[in-house]
Amino acid sequence: MEHTVKKTLLTLKTDKNLKEAAQKTAKEMGIPLGTVLNAFLRSFVSERRVEFSAPLVPNARTRTIIDAVRKDFREGKNLSPAFSSADDAIDWLHTQ
Repeated sequence: MEHTVKKTLLTLKTDKNLKEAAQKTAKEMGIPLGTVLNAFLRSFVSERRVEFSAPLVPNARTRTIIDAVRKDFREGKNLSPAFSSADDAIDWLHTQ
């Protein structure tokens, strides 16, 4: 038995800046704003709550630090040895 999805038009009044920001965000995520709104409505109906998130993107300064740390790790630089106790770790830190 097939289920036919009937579409309807929803007219929504919202702040122009909010609409433009939402369109830009949806575009950055690679999805149409209508898909976002339909996901919101489905979740709202079935769960009586909604949650959206986007991956965090580090700023240029943080990205530079992350890249440097990854490079050091690959090259075995700036790594501490394994310790059997907190005292051993503290002693090692004092020698650095």
